[in-house]
Amino acid sequence: MIAFAVLTIIAWQTAVGTLALMPFTLLSTWWHEMAHGLMAAALGAEFERLVIFANGSGFAESSGDLGRIGQAIVAASGLLGPTIAGCVLIIASRSPRATKVMLFGLAIALIASTLIWVRSIAGWIVLPLFAAGAFLIASRATRKWQRIAIELLGVQGAVSVYQDIDYLFSPGAAVDGQVALSDTGRIAEALFLPYWFWGGAITIAIAAMVWKSLQIAGRT
Repeated sequence: MIAFAVLTIIAWQTAVGTLALMPFTLLSTWWHEMAHGLMAAALGAEFERLVIFANGSGFAESSGDLGRIGQAIVAASGLLGPTIAGCVLIIASRSPRATKVMLFGLAIALIASTLIWVRSIAGWIVLPLFAAGAFLIASRATRKWQRIAIELLGVQGAVSVYQDIDYLFSPGAAVDGQVALSDTGRIAEALFLPYWFWGGAITIAIAAMVWKSLQIAGRT
């Protein structure tokens, strides 16, 4: 799993790798934007829509006054949320029952989010395909392939923030050709300390979570 995670991160930094991994790139955008939207909703805002573009960028739109602290939490959730979810999937791979439950749960989450929030053609095409794949693997595949699938999806979620490493250490990013604040830029604007500090802190937190989940999953 470690080797796959490293290879995925490296591939995402190249044009060829990004193209080859495009379905997973779009899935990583879903992880990221869903974390933003759900956290905003949890803090009292209205999660209105989720847009995923064919180039892998996207955004979650919400309305409501969250205040500076709330804005920082929502921004951080997009970076940490996918890793937390991915680590849960990795840990679930230890148990055949947990693996099935998580695959079915992921399929339901993908379909539900597509129906409720997704408002883009790329999302409407790719997310149901992943949902169908997760459902079929959970219901038909052998234990071996179920474990491979849950580990693959877990690693993808856990390292999805590294789809573009520069994003963590940049004050801004391009979304559908438009420049907007990056998540670390939003945290810095809402709180204190520069964006690169938050990028470093989040990188350390992600590495620690992934390492711990791999340790737990590897126990017999």
